[in-house]
Amino acid sequence: MEIKLTTSEIRAILQGCQYTLRLVGSSRDYRKIQSSEHFSTSTSVVLNDAFNVLEEIVDAIDQVEQFNQQGELGQGARN
Repeated sequence: MEIKLTTSEIRAILQGCQYTLRLVGSSRDYRKIQSSEHFSTSTSVVLNDAFNVLEEIVDAIDQVEQFNQQGELGQGARN
């Protein structure tokens, strides 16, 4: 089954994930866990890395949309 989402919905979901990660990362309990000497991940990533990746994806979506809008404007001028 394919889930159909608009670009606006995709952006909103990703931004919601960013907001959630920001909330978790700002909690005292999480900061305590992450600062533990026993906290480790196989690739040395931390929660802030996930936030940054989502931010890059949202930025890339915005760039594609901006490019597509410019292309539509250019095609409209030719017709």
